[in-house]
Amino acid sequence: MTTPDNATGQTDAAPDASTARVAEQTWEQASADPQYRAAVVDLLGALAYGELSAFERLAEDAKLAPSLSDKGELAKMAAAEFGHFDRLRARLAEIDTDPEEAMAPFVAALDGFHRQTAPSDWLEGLVKAYVGDSIAADFYREVAVRLDSDTRELVLAVLDDLGHAEFAVEKVRAAIEAEPRVGGRLALWARRLMGEALSQSQRVVAERDALSTMLVGGVADGFDLAEVGRMFSRITEAHTKRMAALGLAS
Repeated sequence: MTTPDNATGQTDAAPDASTARVAEQTWEQASADPQYRAAVVDLLGALAYGELSAFERLAEDAKLAPSLSDKGELAKMAAAEFGHFDRLRARLAEIDTDPEEAMAPFVAALDGFHRQTAPSDWLEGLVKAYVGDSIAADFYREVAVRLDSDTRELVLAVLDDLGHAEFAVEKVRAAIEAEPRVGGRLALWARRLMGEALSQSQRVVAERDALSTMLVGGVADGFDLAEVGRMFSRITEAHTKRMAALGLAS
């Protein structure tokens, strides 16, 4: 999953005292709570299908690449996404959960998002990889501070950028410099991605009781409803910074 670095908008949520207690526990300790275990299975299932979808999308987008070098870069990005998927799939199996069953509840929402945001060209694909995936990564980073130490380490590892953001920023900024009017079209596209990604995140959370309970309190007592609003505000602010990095108006 393509994620932002500190310069382009990584969000930072400060855990409260009760969240910190969970964060200090291992998976073996924290998973004694069946509701917490269900929330983590949901989280890993959503992440796993997200990584699998990203692999498929990047492999498809490579066909739009204008050069062999660019095609190779997208292929490398796709391979990294599949590696992340494989780690998540292995972890689900390790905690006695069928990976396919864990991913199944998120297939419709994620597939719908990708259908609605299919890029029409190479540049739109890059903007989607950078902006769209980064919004999802911001959301998962917000949740990660409320996880046990073992799960948090895995989630943060699969959100590693691996240089993908730098590649996308370089290519998009160069394209805008060469043809400034491209910037307006891509800015509209990025705003659409923002709206669709936030809607998808909210829909997924609302449909999964254990995951929503983790966010609004009850499992780790880490979020209240007001904090959910602040979380999405932080994600929006991070998006604005990424847009600036691309040379686009938010």
